[in-house]
Order: sequence, then structure tokens, then C-alpha cells
Amino acid sequence: MQSSRFRKLILDFYEKYGRRHLPWRHTRDPYHILVSEIMLQQTQVERVIGKYWEFIEKFPNFKSLAQASTAQVLKAWSGLGYNRRALYLKRTAERVTAEFKEKLPRDLTVLVDLPGVGPNTAAAICAYAFNMPVAFIETNIRRIFIHHFFPKKRNVRDADILPLVRKTLDMKRPREWYSALMDYGAHLKGEVENPNRRSGQYAKQSKFEGSDRQLRGRILKLLLVRGRMDARQLARGAGEPVVRVGRILDALLAERFIREDAAGRMLIV
Repeated sequence: MQSSRFRKLILDFYEKYGRRHLPWRHTRDPYHILVSEIMLQQTQVERVIGKYWEFIEKFPNFKSLAQASTAQVLKAWSGLGYNRRALYLKRTAERVTAEFKEKLPRDLTVLVDLPGVGPNTAAAICAYAFNMPVAFIETNIRRIFIHHFFPKKRNVRDADILPLVRKTLDMKRPREWYSALMDYGAHLKGEVENPNRRSGQYAKQSKFEGSDRQLRGRILKLLLVRGRMDARQLARGAGEPVVRVGRILDALLAERFIREDAAGRMLIV
């Protein structure tokens, strides 16, 4: 497909069907954009909208989030899953507050180094918060480019896609262009068989039910509700063997989600 035809297709769709109701589309506040981008990692848009507002109201800026306890942040995050993201977001707020005077840097290389951010999220922040024309790939973008530019190819690498992302990027309005791409990609998901299965990056998501990830969430929820609990109490509450719960607790301790008191009981930091 020609680049000009591709751009017209995306922008025409956005003009008619763009999701202008999304709250992060109405702000350029770097903190708000960061929160939305971390929330949108591996979570559907409609689930994020309500939580986004609640989180922003409770922690309106970097300083308030940095000063909050882990328990407070996890309570505000509850329902979004992948609790590591909440912890990373708090640690990022701590760094921005301490090192950058509560202002998110406009430097891509600095952003990449922040906890839980990484190259694609850093680039998205640059585009949405600072309108910087940086090229990046995420699930929706990958889906679009594979479908339109690699209709029959398998094992499509991101290295094959990135030059096309750069070539078609709107250098003057990258913020609007990426919003249009995201909306078209979300639409395309329901229209065609998933092109991302032909990506070299594709990996089938593991089952959530019965997973360690599910058990981690259950343990953290028990601690948030009941306070201090030892491994046996947590095992009974979660309905899992002590050995398995102990393994999860070791990981949570190592990641500094929780700590152990003198009586051997666990509590959220």
C-alpha cells in the first residue's frame, strides 16, 4: 500500500470514528499521560477509563504519588491487574520528584530508564505529552502495519515494520496521528483475523486462571483487606498449599511489595 493512501485511510477513519471521549486525549500534562500509558499496558481501554480518573483524583501529581504508601497505591490500582505496574509507577514518581524537581523529562533516553517504562512507552509519552515525532510500535500499530503492508508474510519482525512507521509518521502532528492509529487498530481487531499472529514477536498469552499471577493478586488483596498475615494464614485464605504461597511471598519480598515483621507476618510496604 502506498504511504499516501495509508495515511488517508487512517485519518478518514479517525475523522469519522475517533475516540475523542478518552480522557487522556484532552490533556498534555506529562504526569497524566504517564499514568494513562502505564495503565494501558496490557489492559483494555474501557477498563482503564474509570480507574484513570480515580487514580488522578487520589494522586494528582508526582509528589503526591511519591509520598503515598505502597498499600495506598495498590488500593487505588485494584481491578487493573499486573500490580507491578502500580509499584513501578510509584517508583517513577519518586525518581521524578527527587531527581527532576517533579517535572517529567522530555528526553527519550531518560524516560526509557524509568521503572516500568521501556522504549515504546517512553516514545508514546514523548508523542502524546510533548508532540515529539518519535517512531514506536505497540500492539495496535503492529496489527495495522502487518495487515496493510505484509498481507501474506509470516514472522514479520518489528525491524521490518519500524521503517514504515517512520515513513508514514506525521512529523507536525504526531500526537494526533498516533491517536488515529490506535483507534484504527482497535477497530481492525474486530474486523480481521489477528494479523499479530504473523508477527515475529507473537507469543500466546498464558492462562490466567490458576496462574501465579492470579495468586499474587489474591495474596496482595488479602493483605490489603486484613493487614498482617503469616504464610499459613495466607495459604488458608487463598486456598493454596503453604509451599506455593511461600514461593510467591519470596518473590513479593524480593520486589519490595511486602515486608516481614518480627513475628514472621507479612504486610504491604
